[in-house]
Formats: sequence, structure tokens, C-alpha cells
Amino acid sequence: MPGEKGLFFSPEFIKKESFILTEKIIEVKNLSKQFKEVKAVNNLNINVFRGDVFGFLGPNGAGKSTTIRMLLSLISPTEGEIKIFGKSLKEKRNEILKKVGAIVEKPDFYDYLTAFKNLEILGQFSGINPSKNKIMEILELVGLEKRFNSKVKTYSHGMKQRLGIAQALLHDPDLIILDEPTTGLDPQGMKEIRELIISLSREKNKTIFLSSHILYEVELVATRMIILNKGATQVEGYVQDLLNANELKVTFRVDKKEDAFNLIKENKWIEKLESQNEEGFIFILSPGEIPLLNKYFVENNIPVNAVIPLRSLEEYFLKLTDKES
Repeated sequence: MPGEKGLFFSPEFIKKESFILTEKIIEVKNLSKQFKEVKAVNNLNINVFRGDVFGFLGPNGAGKSTTIRMLLSLISPTEGEIKIFGKSLKEKRNEILKKVGAIVEKPDFYDYLTAFKNLEILGQFSGINPSKNKIMEILELVGLEKRFNSKVKTYSHGMKQRLGIAQALLHDPDLIILDEPTTGLDPQGMKEIRELIISLSREKNKTIFLSSHILYEVELVATRMIILNKGATQVEGYVQDLLNANELKVTFRVDKKEDAFNLIKENKWIEKLESQNEEGFIFILSPGEIPLLNKYFVENNIPVNAVIPLRSLEEYFLKLTDKES
């Protein structure tokens, strides 16, 4: 239902059949990282398949940034194995990283140079030497083509984030790793980054590994996800499956509220009723019970105006990490 939490951009986009599940882009086995007395990552296992927008979630201190640094070979694991594109990162580091683009924390640029010049220089530093057409193509992809000749110091924070993604795309990587790409952005900037991530996945066939603490944003764009807490995996799977795995809190907006309440009292549905307010009746239901209750109202001449699932990724996350909502 438009505008409600839990809305995904396209049901077709997240269908399991749209992924080649036999092709693992990232495979992490029993990964651990010890810093003196602190075990930042503890026996972590991750599987990212081609076509995924993979949400990597966890509270601060959960081990997300440490894991990303290990994926990019910036630090070495204490134990465990990392394979990317089916090859050992330890043995094929240079070969693998040529096909990986990443933003770790805040991207940095020469503020007194234009966006075009920044990409040109950064490409040369990386040994890519991109053509002018290639740079303009990437700037267009991230929505900065009209400001290609503006100095970066005139850019908003959201524009700098998009330029950072442009930098990560210079060598046309198959895998893009984004560490908190919407941090510090206003709602419009977050929307722009969200749309760009979806575009990269759907139109450019990129696999996206998205680390974030902004749960609602991940719920909107991710196809699969993992929730990390205290360095260890809490759950991994399809976002829809995980959100629908247990009972949901659902609001039914109906006409004839008094008649509807009397009807509920006469049936087993009273046991499922949690509360009611001006919006309607709030039930705790399994996914299969939602259409049954809707049918029950309609068959008893109670018009249903809306059925709104209130279960969100944030609720699920808080439950798993033992935090209070």
C-alpha cells in the first residue's frame, strides 16, 4: 500500500526467481577478527548472490565496518575465509579488487576542482584513464551531468555522496560495496541515493552490498539481508520472507466500527485483537490470517477501507538485537 512501511519498490524485483542463486558473488565462512581483548567479528557467515541488493545491518559496534574492511582486504581476518567471485581473496586479491567498487565512510575529493576533473584525476591514479565520454556517462548515471563543470565545494552532501558512487563506478565493477551511503543526508538526498542503488541493480546488473543502520531505507531497497549483532549473525535471508516469517501487527480500517466490534466479539478474532483507535482495529495475525479476516468482514457487510501491515524491519531488528523499541 503506497506510503506505508514495508513497501518494496517492485514485487517483480524481489522475486526469488529473478536471481541466479547458484552464483555466489561473496562467500564468507567462519570469519572472525580479534582486536586485543575485543572480538569484533565472531564466526561470521555471509552469502551474497549475483543480482542481490544485500542489506548488511547491525547496531553500532556490531562489526559491520570491520567486516567491510576485511572484504576489501584493508585488514586481515584472524580466522576464516573470504571468497569473492568464487576466488580466494587472500590468493587473488588484485584480480578480485579490479571488479569491486566501494565507498567506505565519507568520500573525499579536491573541493577546488570540478566533478569532471576529480573523476579524471582519480581514474588516472587508479590506472584506468577513463575517456571524457566515459566520465560523462557515469556522471549522467548518478544524476550529476548538469553539474559536471561545477567545483565540488559547491556540491551538497547528497551530491558528494553520488559523486563518490560515480568514483566507485569508474572501472565498471561487478560488485559495489557501500558503507552507510545515506549518512547525514536529508530526506531528498536519501531518496536520490536509494533510487540510484535500485537503478544500478536493475538497469546495470550490479550486485550491491549495502551496509546501513537506517533500517527503513534498507527495507525499501534490499532483496536479501543479514542482521549482525556483537559480531555474529542473527539472521540471513530474503527481506520479505524474514518480515513475514512470524505474526504481523495489522490495522484494519473499516466502516461501521461499532457493528464490526460486535462481530469480532462473537468470533475467534477477538483473541487476535490487540487494540483499537481512531484509525481502526489492530490485530496480531499470521500472513495467512489477513485475507481470512478481510473476507470475514466483507461477508458480514462490514466494508474494509484499508489493510495496513505495521510490521517493519525496524521492529524485527530491535527484536533480534534485544533492544527496546
